[in-house]
This record gives sequence, C-alpha cells and structure tokens, in this order.
Amino acid sequence: MSVKELLIKKFETLLPEEQQKVIEFVEFLEFSRKSQQQETIKPVISPLGERLQKIRDKIVTSGQSLLTPEEAEREKAERRGGYPGE
Repeated sequence: MSVKELLIKKFETLLPEEQQKVIEFVEFLEFSRKSQQQETIKPVISPLGERLQKIRDKIVTSGQSLLTPEEAEREKAERRGGYPGE
C-alpha cells in the first residue's frame, strides 16, 4: 500500500471535524513551504547597486545620518548648478 493510499484510508476513518483539521494542517504545510521558498529568493542586484549598498552601509556604520529625500534632491540640484527656489 502506498503512502497516498494509506493516508486516504486513515483519512476516511476520521470524523468530519477531524478531517477538516487535517485539511487545515496540509494547507499550513503548503503555506510554510511557500514562505520558505520566498525567503531563499534573493533579489538580483547589479554591480552598481552592490557598490551603492556598500557606500550606504559605510555611512550608517559611521554614525552619520542619511540624507532625507528632500536633502538629496537639494544636493543633486546644487551639484548640477543651482537649486530652484533660491
């Protein structure tokens, strides 16, 4: 007798409430497996992205605060020759 046949045979002897618990447990196992698979998938990062992440990590490690989006926009504009609004 295969595992599948044995499982079906035992499943059929259970009360309806117990069968529902088995179904919920199987769904939990499926969900767990999918969650673990998603955790192992790493996003693809370009070489530039890797370098930028290392620069960010150095800044954070040094204790220096990161620029806010507004501060970054201002610095970018200043480096390009002026900031609109001044």
